Amino acid sequence: MNITKHVTSCPIELVVKLINKKWVIQIMRDLFFGKSRFHEFKEDKPDLSNKVLSHCLKDMENNGLIQKIVDKCDKKNVRYILTEKGKSLNKVIYEIAMVTVDSENYSDKIRNDLKTSFQENLL
Repeated sequence: MNITKHVTSCPIELVVKLINKKWVIQIMRDLFFGKSRFHEFKEDKPDLSNKVLSHCLKDMENNGLIQKIVDKCDKKNVRYILTEKGKSLNKVIYEIAMVTVDSENYSDKIRNDLKTSFQENLL
């Protein structure tokens, strides 16, 4: 039985489409580790322009990964939070990170610190 004939959209392809655009995984990582504001997402990404970041955040919002929260008293006070759908990708991003952490030349301390940091944010 050829499953592709019976499934109109492959779930793996759908999730890859959500996270394959440049900066999405890095922004999600930042959200998992507590960043929530526009300027925070840019802190360690000198190549990320305001225009690209705005577009990326809008796409992530449209795809249901994040929610934009605007302070009612101060419209300039904007933060972003992960939706349940976005939070569910934490385990996927953790596993992607662990491929490198487990196979590269990290010291045991750095490897353990990275694993602990990621695991603290797992659902």
